[in-house]
Amino acid sequence: MICTALNTQRIVIVALCGALALPAIASAEPTREDLKRSVELRETWQYLTRDIAWPAAWMPDGKSFSYRKTVEGGFAFETVDVATLNKAPAFDQQRLAEALSTELGEPVTALRLPFEEFAYDDTGQAITFAIHYEGWRCTITDYQCAQQIDHRRPRGFGVVRDLSVPADNRPRVSPDGAWAAFVQDNNLVLRKSGEASIIPLSEDGSEGNFYDPETISWSPDSRHLMIYRVKPGYPRHVLRVEAAPEDQLQPKLNSQLYPKPGDAVDLEQPVLFDVSARSHEDIDRGLFPNPYQLSDPHWRSDSKSVAFDYVKRGFGQARIISVDAQSGATHAAVTENAKTFVYADRRFSHDVGNLGQEIIWASERDGWNHLYLIDGKTGRVKNQITKGDWVVRDVVKVDDDKRQIWFAASGMNPGEDPYFRHYYRIDFDGRHLTALTPARADHVVRFSPDMTLYVDTYSRVDLPTISELHRASDSSLIATITKGDISRLTAAGFRPPEVFKAKGRDGKTDILGLVVRPQNYDPTARYPVIENIYAGPHDSFVPKDFWPFGYHSGGDKVIGMQALANLGFIVVQIDGMGTANRSKAFQDVAWKNLQDSGFPDRILWHRALADKDSSYDISRVGIYGASAGGQSTLNALLFHGDFYKVGVAMAGCYDNRMDKISWNEQWLGWPVNDSYAAASGVDNAARLQGDLFMIVGEQDSNVDPASTMQVVDALIKADKDFDLLVVPGGEHTVGRSSGPIDYVTRRMSEFFIEKLQ
Repeated sequence: MICTALNTQRIVIVALCGALALPAIASAEPTREDLKRSVELRETWQYLTRDIAWPAAWMPDGKSFSYRKTVEGGFAFETVDVATLNKAPAFDQQRLAEALSTELGEPVTALRLPFEEFAYDDTGQAITFAIHYEGWRCTITDYQCAQQIDHRRPRGFGVVRDLSVPADNRPRVSPDGAWAAFVQDNNLVLRKSGEASIIPLSEDGSEGNFYDPETISWSPDSRHLMIYRVKPGYPRHVLRVEAAPEDQLQPKLNSQLYPKPGDAVDLEQPVLFDVSARSHEDIDRGLFPNPYQLSDPHWRSDSKSVAFDYVKRGFGQARIISVDAQSGATHAAVTENAKTFVYADRRFSHDVGNLGQEIIWASERDGWNHLYLIDGKTGRVKNQITKGDWVVRDVVKVDDDKRQIWFAASGMNPGEDPYFRHYYRIDFDGRHLTALTPARADHVVRFSPDMTLYVDTYSRVDLPTISELHRASDSSLIATITKGDISRLTAAGFRPPEVFKAKGRDGKTDILGLVVRPQNYDPTARYPVIENIYAGPHDSFVPKDFWPFGYHSGGDKVIGMQALANLGFIVVQIDGMGTANRSKAFQDVAWKNLQDSGFPDRILWHRALADKDSSYDISRVGIYGASAGGQSTLNALLFHGDFYKVGVAMAGCYDNRMDKISWNEQWLGWPVNDSYAAASGVDNAARLQGDLFMIVGEQDSNVDPASTMQVVDALIKADKDFDLLVVPGGEHTVGRSSGPIDYVTRRMSEFFIEKLQ
């Protein structure tokens, strides 16, 4: 029986009395101090580890490599001399921090430099890295830093040029130095070296069908060039009102070029020019009739042909188109067809010897992502290089002379987590497959420039990072470089998340996830469950490496889940079907079916864990996510409201017709059809069950914030109750600090406490 029901500060606590043979409901009421400790957990714990290393960066001469590692108070960048194994600071972190502080206009401290990895430039005298997705270059001799500016004309999601910005029309000099090509009055022109006179090469260019100087590509022998003539696509702009700008009282109106699904994209016509004959020819479009995107032209080293990549609108086909330099005739060097989609962002090709005779090509045609050797003249498969029920994740190096490939793959080792990355070497003919990373963990390998050595950095969620130097010839260990120490972190209360797997909807495929419990977890109590969801088809998302704190660009990972769990929940994260890095069939579940989000697998996973764990209360399940995870969160309450009771959806792309063209046409195809409506939170708003809290940044430049407001409008029309927080000035990350507790995080935590506890 229920003995008391106490309502304090909107948090209801129910005490069970009598002799019921049920686990007690966890009922300690989280206080404001608990919330504060929860939000600050990342900062409190992050600097307790030692010698957790990041992947290495090699000096151009291969004599040393560098990496970041955890030290007292933050992070240090260290360099190892390969010959002596002596260690020294990679650079003067204090001077670099001062230089960045000046350029960024905000304080940067030496032990908290705002990047995790860097690369050396060709001289070894400067490093490059990214801060908030922007490229930077800093010298490590005189410590001068500058943002790397891309001078090319911006393109909305890569397919519609921003014509309000001038193109980069610097003269493109021919390899022999005799000519400079550029565009004048929308037409291609030449200028002989040392002369001022202009020689027109085209006359058919116009404002609505112009030659793009950024696509000029010279043949190595300087006899031909290729350029694209462009018919502009539809310049859709998203308008956002900035209600409370920091530099003025009155609101601002911001505009962003933002193509959406179904919009007309730039139509690029390749044109081949014979410089000496002053002639040109439009390349026949028969092999690329309906392009979503063409890559820039690429000449073969013998100047006999030029090639470009073609992705068909709707993503059902990808090709390499080869063009004969003399005749302009085309043939498909490679053709990849798919009944569902070709995953464009994961395409890989390598032109052996840069001659067009043989091409290394990644394909999922046998149901798994593998490498093939293609005859570049006929497009036929000469042989399949890799084969098996596992996936090639990345190609590191192709050695044309030795006819060998170094690559990363996952799923090859029976009984191991199928997402763990390992590294291998194989011959072009598929023989001599050699494993380089035997440890049962997730690996990131960085090879020396001459491929004779490599640094293997590996870990698991329960194995602190280990970094080792190996010989590439036989993978023998030269030295252990770092071994992570988490003793202080463990003493502070950290426990690695639990790995749990259950069978998916087909009854045979393993679905993997992580379980994070409160620090004061009581196995005799009953805890509400919260799922952290991101189900975007473009990747897998459950962490496999150790570092639990996330990255500047990667969110909070496990520590964010731990902070929420400490408020009295069991928090989990799952990779269901429809995500990447497994079989083609596994990912194909998402095709024209984004509302699925792997929920049939996720719910089975929850039920399987509840069957094994009496503290796991699946009568009280919440869910949260951002971006595509926000869409999945809403869809949980729309399509599975009998299971998920509470959702916090942040910055969601709730209607894929409102979101960016690139991501959505990849998974829902073209033309826009009923599959877009089927996944729409607007069209399905009347199905809402449970408690929904939506959060959106007013200035979200990734997902049109109007998508959130259209769901709001539909929910109101359907007479559905919900909560909404609009963050003025907020971007896609929808977070602003409010005193010692991040406002958005606090509001999300309080919502779950109120609705689930």
